[in-house]
Amino acid sequence: MSDAADPSLSSRWGFAEPGPLRDELTALALAGTKTTTAGLLVEYELDGETLPVPGQRDVLVDSDDRPVAIVETVSCRVIRLADVDDRHAIDEGEGYSDAAAFRVAHERYWNRDLDTLRDRLGDPGFRLTDDTLIVAERFRIVERLDDASTG
Repeated sequence: MSDAADPSLSSRWGFAEPGPLRDELTALALAGTKTTTAGLLVEYELDGETLPVPGQRDVLVDSDDRPVAIVETVSCRVIRLADVDDRHAIDEGEGYSDAAAFRVAHERYWNRDLDTLRDRLGDPGFRLTDDTLIVAERFRIVERLDDASTG
């Protein structure tokens, strides 16, 4: 088993916020069904986070902030929301049949916290558009940790 405190690991992260959605997405990733994820570039920038790079290894945590796996970034692209392709959408493992279904679900999710994002940006007019930049990451589970649960 790898040591979750291994200095070669870049960071710790979990899908979405802790709770049922994170548990579901974590289980999909651990099962190998979910191999892509997406986030808003502006949130990376506001949080001072660096973008994932191929070969980067991170600790995936569950809703209780317990390490469940070591994940490796396979690829990372910054693309417009309108340019998400069907392959990325399907590989999210959440049942999206195409990029249009991905967009509907992700806009619903991201719009939940849009007022908070507008406040952080100091831009009351910020909204999601075709040109909104997202971080589209492809990853693989390289190791499940002993205490990994499947939600």
